[in-house]
Amino acid sequence: MASSTVRPEDRDRLDEHDVARRLLESSARLSYDPATEVDWDTPLDKDFHGASPEWSTLYGTAYWNELTDAQRKELTRQEAASVAATGIWFEMILQQMVLRDIYTTDATDPRFQWALTEIADECRHSIMFARGAAKLGAPAYRPRRAVVELGRAFKTLAFGEAAYAAILVAEEVLDVMQRDWMRDERVAPFVRTINNIHVVEESRHMKFARDETRRRLRSAGPVRRQLNAFVIAVASYFIVTSMVNREVYANAGLDTRRALAEAGANEHHKSLMRSSCSGLMEFLASARLLTKPALALYKRANLI
Repeated sequence: MASSTVRPEDRDRLDEHDVARRLLESSARLSYDPATEVDWDTPLDKDFHGASPEWSTLYGTAYWNELTDAQRKELTRQEAASVAATGIWFEMILQQMVLRDIYTTDATDPRFQWALTEIADECRHSIMFARGAAKLGAPAYRPRRAVVELGRAFKTLAFGEAAYAAILVAEEVLDVMQRDWMRDERVAPFVRTINNIHVVEESRHMKFARDETRRRLRSAGPVRRQLNAFVIAVASYFIVTSMVNREVYANAGLDTRRALAEAGANEHHKSLMRSSCSGLMEFLASARLLTKPALALYKRANLI
């Protein structure tokens, strides 16, 4: 009978604390140290891909069919390094948004402690991605200057559901492709280990991002919901379209102009992106964040 006297808001708070505690327990049981788990010492074996070939932006095109096996492998290594660089860029944005969000919250709250745990995970992931890209023989790819500056504004201004839903979008897109790569024996073993670590640890981050997005939306009126739905879609568009830097083609020894044209028209890759994001779009729809303006951007980014 005592439980019936608990106010709804207090029950919600208890549930949120329980989720955070379970995430902390999971992190304590199953986390990795990339410095020791990943084989950094064995030289790069160029007989391996950097990512599953089917995820290459050129897979299925006429240009792909003309490439030698060595060229295809080099291209996937450069593309994997570019995806890793985009991951680093957004993880740095993520860390700042989360730290700003918990700045004045109760340090005894399990959600505060989980947020710091997530930030610690992201620090390790960024170092892991950076070392992985270097081992793949790639330069320091980064988004276009305009996108970098937009990211600077976003991490400073985004709050509540806009911040956590954008975090979820970035993590969900990476999660789907990396699940394929970590199981693919054609992919370099150290890259598969990196992907496995990221998938395991990011699953907790995605759980937290979904819960925080729903929690923040409880108090959102129609104007705020419409505005943040668009902000999330804009962030998603630039995250996804920045994943493969145009310089990967030249660094793989390809004709950049032709590669960009064929990649831009590659229906196989567009279809793969759409199918891999179906679960994410279902979540955004359930949260009523798929407004007409947002849908237009998701379609343009080939996410729906």
